[in-house]
Amino acid sequence: MIKHFLNLEWKAFTRSASFQVNLALKILMIIGAFFMILYALGAGVFAYYGIEKFIDPEPLKIINKFLIFYFIGDLVFRYFLQNMPIVNIKPLLYLPLKKNQVVKFGINKTMISFFNIWHAFFFIPFSIVLLKEGHSFINVAGWHIAMLALFYCNNFINIFVNSKDTVFYSILGIIVTLGALLYFDIFDITQFTAPIFSAFYNQPYLSIIPIILAYILYSMAFKYFRKNFYLDAGLAKKVEIAETDNMTWLDRFGSVSTFLKNDIKLIKRNKRSKMTIFMSFLFIFYGLLFFTGSIEAYDGPFWRIFAGIFVSGGFLFSFGQFVPSWDSAYYPLLMSQNIRYKEYLESKWYLMVIATIFSTIIASFYLYFGWQAYAAVVVGAIYNVGVNSHMVLWGGAYIKTPIDLSSAKKAFGDKKSFNLKTLLLTIPKLLLPMLIYTAGHFIQGEVLGFVLVAVSGLAGFLFKNKVFTIIEKIYKSEKYKTLVAYKQTN
Repeated sequence: MIKHFLNLEWKAFTRSASFQVNLALKILMIIGAFFMILYALGAGVFAYYGIEKFIDPEPLKIINKFLIFYFIGDLVFRYFLQNMPIVNIKPLLYLPLKKNQVVKFGINKTMISFFNIWHAFFFIPFSIVLLKEGHSFINVAGWHIAMLALFYCNNFINIFVNSKDTVFYSILGIIVTLGALLYFDIFDITQFTAPIFSAFYNQPYLSIIPIILAYILYSMAFKYFRKNFYLDAGLAKKVEIAETDNMTWLDRFGSVSTFLKNDIKLIKRNKRSKMTIFMSFLFIFYGLLFFTGSIEAYDGPFWRIFAGIFVSGGFLFSFGQFVPSWDSAYYPLLMSQNIRYKEYLESKWYLMVIATIFSTIIASFYLYFGWQAYAAVVVGAIYNVGVNSHMVLWGGAYIKTPIDLSSAKKAFGDKKSFNLKTLLLTIPKLLLPMLIYTAGHFIQGEVLGFVLVAVSGLAGFLFKNKVFTIIEKIYKSEKYKTLVAYKQTN
């Protein structure tokens, strides 16, 4: 049965309409995974000796103290990048297959994912070094098994975080609260977690606790998915009083206003798009890591423009990357109408520009950290409007990922507004303005760097019509491939 499921997964991948794009991304992912494994191996081998020489003669005590941050970072990393147990379940429901087998296969896929395996490349070498330095085998084995079980606990927690909003907001609230308390020296969580991690070493039999916890979370995940493993699961909706909003204030945009109204209604009525707004709002505060001096590695002037692009372009990146996927449910109907592609694309562009302007205004509090901080945000906004807005629309023509906006709860599905594909396409949009700023900074100083980035954005704005003509041709050439891709559910 497992062989049959794996065969279906392979066919779904190779027969996908975006197979070539997916294959290229898989290659990039493999390269990235290789470097992550190398870093993990290096850290596992040399962490003990580095800590012993420069920080503390008891390296394991230091490791146990900061393990809580490692696990929190792992959970955040998983949330953004780890694929959930996605199985194309609708066709399987018509076949004589046991539902328990399908559910178990979907969950077990996450257990053998890279996000669990790569931690072994740190903990196994580190445990070997502990044994080499005279630590008891029983104690090290108990600690190691406990760490392994806790990572699988993270794996199952991440499943619920992605599937249930209550879990997501609860975990987010806990992380933000603990981070704020630690930052303001009110409460240090490590004083309570370090003894727990040390106990797994000092009393190895306690490792049975995280093993039991992982089993309980696995059982909860199985029951949750099994309960929602139906074609009509989640179809029942709460009936509310209908409200009419004609949004006549958008009529000033002419024929583009029709598409703008549809996009705003889409954002207001769907959970996935609301999450995009939430993520965009969080991006505004991303600059605090760079402008407050709290992280020494981000003190360099080149990081300012990086932060400015992110602060002002949160909505642009999270929403723009999925154009036209937001309309995938009715894209065939849209393409059968007598509409101009340029008007359709311009509506998305106007929406991103309006959001960028609002983000820049809200981010005016960065003036508190100096004119350079807010100048980076303003310059980043100009570049986003003039250049990055065009780049995300251009990239959207090749990202043929359908989005199901009709499902409020998807047991087997991905509701995130962020994935690895969008991350890879975001990198050049961030690196190019940094390179432009760097050139100006070394020639004359930070003022020239800001000017060059702003001029690049203005140049892109001036050539908007020419660029849109090119983008329109690309969308037309990809039109039928996109229609085929949106018919697929894998």
